[in-house]
Amino acid sequence: MAKVDSGGGQKESEPTFDCMFKILIIGNSSVGKTSFLFRYADDSFTTAFVSTVGIDFKVKTIYRNDKRIKLQIWDTAGQERYRTITTAYYRGAMGFVLMYDITNEESFNAVQDWATQIKTYSWDNAQVVLAGNKSDREGERVITPLRGRSLADQLGFEYFETSAKENTNVRQVFDRLVDVILVKVSQGGDVDPSITSGAKATRLTDTPPEPPKKCAC
Repeated sequence: MAKVDSGGGQKESEPTFDCMFKILIIGNSSVGKTSFLFRYADDSFTTAFVSTVGIDFKVKTIYRNDKRIKLQIWDTAGQERYRTITTAYYRGAMGFVLMYDITNEESFNAVQDWATQIKTYSWDNAQVVLAGNKSDREGERVITPLRGRSLADQLGFEYFETSAKENTNVRQVFDRLVDVILVKVSQGGDVDPSITSGAKATRLTDTPPEPPKKCAC
């Protein structure tokens, strides 16, 4: 994609990408979606966030197997009154982080409803990670890891317990989500199969891979 300057002649080239994935973070209000996004995108954390109104997003570029991947990560409002707005963004999403708060039973009980919305409004092959957030608040826990994993298994989702505050499994959630998206999409022929060459996933990084060293012979 290119941008035309005001003179209408010279074009300023913008970075190109091998893939661009749209990912949504969904779940009840106050489970920590915004903090989770800021921790991943900016490596920052604050308790001063207020509830997201409608929807917002950040962009992060990562590299995997010599491929440049642009992630467009959407932070959605969890309140019921914004549900119509947020579900409109499900179309085109290739991955979801479905989040609940391990200290809040209601947010856990709502996971099934959120999963139904994903199935109803999103791409058939959209991939989902279930994240039990706020694992740093162990003393207030009401949802055990076993219950979280059992529900994830029941729904066919990947599962992690996370903490935006302590930066626990934040990167791992996105690493895994991108990996399964790449595999699924390449199987459908929509992405260069070389992206997923090899049996094992390569860890995602924020910097380009180093060029191979030249042979001295």
